[in-house]
Amino acid sequence: MKQTLILGNIITMDEKRPFAKAAVVKNGVFSYIGCAEEARKLINKEAQVLDYGNNFIYPGFLESHCHGHLAGYRFIGQADLSQVGIVADYAKYREIIKNFIAKNPHRDFYVAGGWVENEEYVSKDYLDEICPDKPLLMQTGGGHSMLLNTKALEWAGFDAEYARKMGYDLVHVDKNGEPDGYICEGPVFEIVPKLPTTVADIKTYLLAWQEFALSSGFTAVGDAGVEVVHRDAPKAFHELEEEGKLKLRTYAYMYVNDNVASPKAEIARIAAQRAEMSGEYFHIIGAKAFLDGVTEAHTGWQNQDYLDEPGYHGAERFNDHDKMVELIVEADKEGMSVHVHSEGGGATHYMLGCIEDAEKITGDMDQRNVLAHLHFVTDEDIRRMAATGSIPAVAPLWSPAAPGMYEQEISYVGKKLADQAYPIKSFYDAGANVVFHSDYPVSPMMNVKYSIYTAERRSYPAGLFGDSPRNMKEAITREQSLRAMTINVARQWHQEHRMGSIEFGKLANMTVFDCDFLHDDIEKVAQANVVATIVDGEEVFKA
Repeated sequence: MKQTLILGNIITMDEKRPFAKAAVVKNGVFSYIGCAEEARKLINKEAQVLDYGNNFIYPGFLESHCHGHLAGYRFIGQADLSQVGIVADYAKYREIIKNFIAKNPHRDFYVAGGWVENEEYVSKDYLDEICPDKPLLMQTGGGHSMLLNTKALEWAGFDAEYARKMGYDLVHVDKNGEPDGYICEGPVFEIVPKLPTTVADIKTYLLAWQEFALSSGFTAVGDAGVEVVHRDAPKAFHELEEEGKLKLRTYAYMYVNDNVASPKAEIARIAAQRAEMSGEYFHIIGAKAFLDGVTEAHTGWQNQDYLDEPGYHGAERFNDHDKMVELIVEADKEGMSVHVHSEGGGATHYMLGCIEDAEKITGDMDQRNVLAHLHFVTDEDIRRMAATGSIPAVAPLWSPAAPGMYEQEISYVGKKLADQAYPIKSFYDAGANVVFHSDYPVSPMMNVKYSIYTAERRSYPAGLFGDSPRNMKEAITREQSLRAMTINVARQWHQEHRMGSIEFGKLANMTVFDCDFLHDDIEKVAQANVVATIVDGEEVFKA
């Protein structure tokens, strides 16, 4: 029998016992939570003692929507452009890409990720100047747009005929009707899984990602479209678990193509992969679909037309109502949920209608389908979110008026709507199960302290991106923020009986910070540091 005594200021997220000074772990689960004196009586002489003194111990933090393979790929396999920041600098991008190529001359293929777009339009000529003889692709941080050089266009088979078929909004062309290198949405997601990668490469990327997530205080994550970057990612996860190398639990949603031909067959495929590959540390729990793109790329599906393009309200990706209803119904039969990218208000309104119709068929009001991003949402749809038992996955890190992006939003949707962006409190007030997400590495941060800060202040800490508060009526309390990163995410995954709070019988997953997130000054919260991360009662990261 393996025992561990854990000492410190424990914030449990258990409403019946919110605070404690000690916990005893037996074979990876909590066997006691309470006072230190009583805990010491319950352990044997061989028990390990982890004494964190005056530091604060929380349930292991949970990330509801991220992309692990892509994160590891950007850490190791790509030229990382995100280090430049949230303002585009094409001279610096060029320098980073050239340095990456110089350090990796043996590669036959190059990818750069983390590009931020601005009003300066660049085409394949920009990349041809950097790398004329091999394929080079430059993907935006958001992942919905990409620039290809001439060799990459040839590799992808993107020509004038392809551009006509896909539409010039998705494949931009030059004056001769030939692709100019810029693509977005469907074409991007068509070629990304084809990028040359081996299962061994993916496993290396996933281990780098795991190290980052654990060191950031996260003990479990939801991978939203685990196959988006490469079809072999589930196989890589499974092999790593078989090899005993996974510590970070991953709850995976499998990628479904836009308006997939047979939703029933697709759910059957996912269920078969679940039976073949799911385990304790990698577990398939549903399907992931894209309803739209993103407002900054002019592809978010809005409730109204874009101000700069009358008659156009964004990209409708998975927009077949009957097929989405069937996808939800078939997923429910398998005990799974559907997780959608829903950025614009039009996409969210559409999806809630699909969920309502599916619930009339299934009678299941607790499927816990997820709508992620939720840039713009009407009051009516906030109420419908709660009424259908759907999960709003919100991003407090996106809520401030980021310089440059805020002005762009105003030009696209108007100041009134831009100032109502990213509701959070309203979802709580309506009774919804609110969860935070980062969308990392599509967005540049997966960060506990900054999530708490921006959720309360609706602005960034000093020195980060500028003091830019927005929509303050949607600010929430510290406790609500903690719930949105712990027990509420566990509910999203139907795992609240196993994780999300420090309670008897649950997995002994914890994160230790040098800060009291409930009571310390908010500026101190912004300076907090991870002290340790514990999985199954074992320290997997120590600062």
